[in-house]
Amino acid sequence: MTKLSADAVVIGGGAAGMMCSLVAAQRGLDVILLEPNKTLGRKLRITGKGRCNVTNNCDIKDFLTNIPGDGRFLYSALNRLSPRETMQFFESLGPSLGVPLKTERGNRVFPVSDNANDVAGTLARNLERSGVRHIRESAKHIITENGEVTGVKTDSGVISCRAAVICTGGLSYPLTGSTGAGYKMARELGHSITPCRPSLVPLESDDEYCAQMQGFSLKNVTLSAYENDKLIFRELGEMLFTHFGVSGPLVLSASSHMRNFGSAKYRLSIDLKPALDEKKLDARLLRDFEKYANRDFANSLCDLAGKTMIPVLVELSGIPAEEKVNSITRQQRHDLLRLFKEFPISISGPRPIDEAIVTSGGVLTKEINPRTMESKLVSGLYFAGEVMDIDAYTGGFNLQIAWSTAYVAANSI
Repeated sequence: MTKLSADAVVIGGGAAGMMCSLVAAQRGLDVILLEPNKTLGRKLRITGKGRCNVTNNCDIKDFLTNIPGDGRFLYSALNRLSPRETMQFFESLGPSLGVPLKTERGNRVFPVSDNANDVAGTLARNLERSGVRHIRESAKHIITENGEVTGVKTDSGVISCRAAVICTGGLSYPLTGSTGAGYKMARELGHSITPCRPSLVPLESDDEYCAQMQGFSLKNVTLSAYENDKLIFRELGEMLFTHFGVSGPLVLSASSHMRNFGSAKYRLSIDLKPALDEKKLDARLLRDFEKYANRDFANSLCDLAGKTMIPVLVELSGIPAEEKVNSITRQQRHDLLRLFKEFPISISGPRPIDEAIVTSGGVLTKEINPRTMESKLVSGLYFAGEVMDIDAYTGGFNLQIAWSTAYVAANSI
């Protein structure tokens, strides 16, 4: 590498790195973006099942209720770039280069095209147009003199700069380039790293019937999660049984509320028929039992449950599969009703962190100025996005954290 210099070196070409580079360049700064991947925003392009949940169209007060940790750290950043301002930012990114957005259930914001590539591609095109230099190398170390950033060491040399922004993400999705390198660089400069663990992650269960139903999905069910028998999450939506346990949108959302694996006991309960209260469900069961009065119990649930789930419901109900429906007692019917309203799943733990959507943990926020995202330990060192010890529930909140913190860092250099 010939000797390079820039006002700022942004490390990592994900959501935070792209936003930070673009905003800094729009301010007139000379910016180098270090990202070894040829394609910028690789993780961004697969978020939201490839649709990209850009943000959540809510006010700041509601936003902060979706931060399980210390949301106060984000108060200043969200006031500088709120969710609605983020939407305006993307929709007005230059003539014909903007991304039209729409708001769906739960205030989740997506591109009208339902294509995450439109979001990442628009950012990439604007970066190029703004003169940001994308260098396909990894940062190895951040160089400092007298407590100030003076450069960034890469695979092939040193880039001189007065500011470095660590936007390297967490440990989730390593195939997209998330390696945890940012933690190492921050630690070398004296920063504390809160232990990392998976958040928004599938969950493992020792219940054999989960694997028995592998690939079977449930729609329009209500999932409840309990920590030591205390309700911590309840939501309507979709989920999926897998060979290891459970996954799907509801499970990922529930997992982000489970922050004490190792010391707490977790379990899930599924209401398979949330549209029916117990009285209505009992009437429905009675109608079906009358309809199939002479059938074996195992052959009487075809109108109420999916084919894959019926053998499991039969087993857990305790009613013999071959028992005739007309001989089922009121108590047995009541037990079956409870199973439909409270289908149990024990949780043994989360899947590995490389299967998580988001990493919880990271650079300690107490060592970062929330008004500027600058390190309190090293002048000219900034952080943005998932590398910091701040994460949120699902629904576009984590991406908004990336956008807002990157925006603040870019405007503080």
